[in-house]
Amino acid sequence: MFDEELLTLDDFSVTYEVEPPVEAVRNVSLSLRRGEILGLAGESGCGKTTLAYGIQRLLKPPAVITSGRTVFHDESGVDIDINSLDAAALRAFRWDKASMVFQGAMNSLNPVLSIGDQLGDVFEAHRPGMSRRERTRETGDLLDLVKVGRNRLRSYPHELSGGMRQRVMIAMALALRPQLMIMDEPTTALDVLVQREILDEISQLREQFGFSVIFITHDLPLLLEISDRIAIMLEGRIVELDTPEHIYRSPAHPYTKRLLESFPSLTGDRGAFIRDGEPAGARS
Repeated sequence: MFDEELLTLDDFSVTYEVEPPVEAVRNVSLSLRRGEILGLAGESGCGKTTLAYGIQRLLKPPAVITSGRTVFHDESGVDIDINSLDAAALRAFRWDKASMVFQGAMNSLNPVLSIGDQLGDVFEAHRPGMSRRERTRETGDLLDLVKVGRNRLRSYPHELSGGMRQRVMIAMALALRPQLMIMDEPTTALDVLVQREILDEISQLREQFGFSVIFITHDLPLLLEISDRIAIMLEGRIVELDTPEHIYRSPAHPYTKRLLESFPSLTGDRGAFIRDGEPAGARS
């Protein structure tokens, strides 16, 4: 189904140049296909977010890309070496070709600017020829698209629920119709019902616009449900990359097996979890 490659990483590494140096991402090679959802799973601190920031060249010192190439295969047929882009070309690439939904929407949104102004800033920066009327229409359409509603254009972040703020971040990432969207823990701290709504909307938007997704989370069962392929990350390396079915039914790496076993079964025997030598719930 996904024949064309959109993004290729070859021997990609990131080091935090502290004392002693920390190799956060180690020799990662993988490809993302056009229209695909690639799940990236692993425990906290394994290098998932560092890899995502490295792809977009959003890393700040002391983090340094120490090896490898990151090539974006644009729909125009041109291959873009992201690591070689100068500052101006990099600004043009971000949001237009590839966007990112950052972890913690409330921290990503400016608390003193309205939602409409913050969405409008994307168009003002990347589509300077648009009139104010056109920007207002586009931002309203975006909020309708993610089911927040254009009546919230004048609202401020603190006036929205966590789920609505996350939808605003998705709208912002979608504004310029990028070919790649990187989502870093987009459903963290949301209740399960809101998580389900947002995941369904991401799938619908992917079907509608055809963009690819790198979906980062420590929640492997979630990735088993929504991903086309899953990459398992451990200590900065990709230790397994396969389809959700193969990951679930026949995991190849011991760490993948441990990840799967770390999530409780909804159908397991009562008393399967032990606390201080006694089954959970045995004490009053």
